[in-house]
Amino acid sequence: MKNSFEDNLKKLEEIVTELEKGNVPLEDAIKKYTAAMELAKSCDTTLKDASAKVNKIVNEDGTLSDFDENQAE
Repeated sequence: MKNSFEDNLKKLEEIVTELEKGNVPLEDAIKKYTAAMELAKSCDTTLKDASAKVNKIVNEDGTLSDFDENQAE
């Protein structure tokens, strides 16, 4: 099962905290850094997908279209 955005973000924050302390052996630090980059990529993808969904509006006929800030005025 895929972890939630919140789970991935929490794990990413934990890894960053560990690495910032500076007492992680080099080999472990490299593994943790690699894992952190994968988590960051996953979080970024999730946020982009959510943003794309939020930026859609439902038209009167029930179809979806991109939200255009200029047309809202």
